[in-house]
Amino acid sequence: MAPRPTSRDRGVNRPARREPSPSTAAAGQPSRGAELRLAASLPGAELRPLLDAALAELEAAARRPPAGADRGPSGAAHAERRLLHAVFQQLPVPVFLLGQDTTIRRVNSAAARLLGSGPGYATGKQFAALVDMPVRGRLQSQLADAFRTGQPAQLSASLLSADGLVACELTVCLAGLRGDTDQLIVAVTAAGDGARSLDGTHAGHDSAGAPEHTAAEHTEGNPADLRLVKQLTRRLDLAAAAARLLLENITLSESATLQRCARLLVNELAAWVIVDVEHRGGLRRHFVIGPDEPAADELARIVSDTVPEPGSAPSLVHESASSLLITHAEDTDSMGTGPDGIPLVMLMGATSVLCVPLSDSEHSYGALTLLRRASEGHFGLVDVATAEEIGEQLALAIRADRMFRRRSEVAEAVQASLLPTELMRIPGVEIATAHIASADGPDVGGDFYDAYRTPEGWGITIGEVCGTGLDVIPLTSAAQHAIRVIARSNQDPAAVLRGANEILLAERLDSDFVTAHAVHLRWADGILRVVLASAGQPAPALVTSGGQARQLRGGGQPLGIFPDAEPSAQELELSTGDVLFFFTDGVTDARSPQLGYFGDHLTDELAGLAGRSPADTVSRMRRCVLEFCDSQVRDEMTMLALRVGEPPDF
Repeated sequence: MAPRPTSRDRGVNRPARREPSPSTAAAGQPSRGAELRLAASLPGAELRPLLDAALAELEAAARRPPAGADRGPSGAAHAERRLLHAVFQQLPVPVFLLGQDTTIRRVNSAAARLLGSGPGYATGKQFAALVDMPVRGRLQSQLADAFRTGQPAQLSASLLSADGLVACELTVCLAGLRGDTDQLIVAVTAAGDGARSLDGTHAGHDSAGAPEHTAAEHTEGNPADLRLVKQLTRRLDLAAAAARLLLENITLSESATLQRCARLLVNELAAWVIVDVEHRGGLRRHFVIGPDEPAADELARIVSDTVPEPGSAPSLVHESASSLLITHAEDTDSMGTGPDGIPLVMLMGATSVLCVPLSDSEHSYGALTLLRRASEGHFGLVDVATAEEIGEQLALAIRADRMFRRRSEVAEAVQASLLPTELMRIPGVEIATAHIASADGPDVGGDFYDAYRTPEGWGITIGEVCGTGLDVIPLTSAAQHAIRVIARSNQDPAAVLRGANEILLAERLDSDFVTAHAVHLRWADGILRVVLASAGQPAPALVTSGGQARQLRGGGQPLGIFPDAEPSAQELELSTGDVLFFFTDGVTDARSPQLGYFGDHLTDELAGLAGRSPADTVSRMRRCVLEFCDSQVRDEMTMLALRVGEPPDF
């Protein structure tokens, strides 16, 4: 008979080994997850083994039927998804879930903190766009290989966070959830002593590069909020510096202003700054500046030689007058290509692009593009607001400069008509003129002069309108042409001035008054007979051939004020070699640094020029008055020298 089994044989004292029930395993999982999180937070924790354990828990949870299977298939699937989502989000290391096209489908909280963004920010982006550019090609190959072979891979790389590069190790493997092979898991662990920790900050420093705050300081405010305040303050300082630069250089050309502002931005915001300006219906690359490096100048020349292509970021921004922010430059063709077909973004090593219009809300003058390298972090909304503010300031400066230049061109054209370079030739008389514009700006001055025929001789006029700017044009032109037209039928210069006064009063021009000389010249018996009528204009000076100089009598009332204004008149007889020197009050009112007036020295200077030609006389007098006032010309000056030559043979 077979021996009877003992209690030891029946296993009474050695319980049989059993697999845990699904409910027991599921119940134990949260406690193990908590233990993993606690272990990861301890000093000296080894994150890679912890990551392996966390992934094992995740895969095990996917294989087991969830607790509460009696709730039915739908309830079980819902519970499983909730469990997987909780485990995924609470993993102590950054994890990315990628689709087969290597776009990011989901990130966990640790990954979002590492990037310095919200949890949904990276979703939909190419994972390679979050990695420093030199590594992207190798990363894409290893991701494809992981899909193809199913074998895990490891890669050293630098992720692009909001504050710069984060040196790390990437672990890539198939998700492997219930036979699903169209998703990859990319887990991130720190690498190197100087690497950024996985909470998104450098060891011993905050994300702005400043020394880490003490625990007491952190209790007073959120470190993220403090960093934001620092960023906002820095951007406000930059906007103020740009405004100050534009105001200080308001008289500079458009080109100089754009270049100075670009140099300011390259030091404060980005590694590269590109300014494109509209020219004849298209964009023209105006200025490129990069970091202070030996190779930057040559690269800047290459970028400068490229034309902004249609569809590129600057062209799109200029056409739409709307900003474009490419936080992570997935499309490396956004700035066009260089001469060798290499995208400019890659040539410049840029991983983040910000392009804003040069717009004053009425017109777009071009585009301002900022490009950042990975080590500088990526552009954010604060940078967009700052760049837009500076772009608007630049647009206003461009508009002001172009208005200034157009006004200068108008002023030059009008001045040329009022101050002709060549006067009518008068037989036996030499005439030369000189004009010195005011140093206050390009405004049209009120000075004018002219020469014309009269019934029995020739006429000369010189005068000025009280005031400057475009407002004086109507009055200056009216006075000049009134004198010329009346003198064609009336050789009496006093009558000419009276007639001009009536015309100016009848026109009711909203301007100031006019002062003028009207001169009639005619030859008689070898002598030049001169009739001089004055209406408030400074009296001319007479320099005889013998070297004597004296100022003639002036007087008379200005034109355009009183209906009965009466000019003064005097007659002269001039011989060969005599000079009449006419001038506007800018000459006599010129002041020296010692506050003296040039009018007190006028006749002395002229006496020393006796016997010289009219051209030499006005040239030397011009130099004398500029030296006297140290070139500080507060009012425009006009000079006209008339020298009597040999009598003509009629």
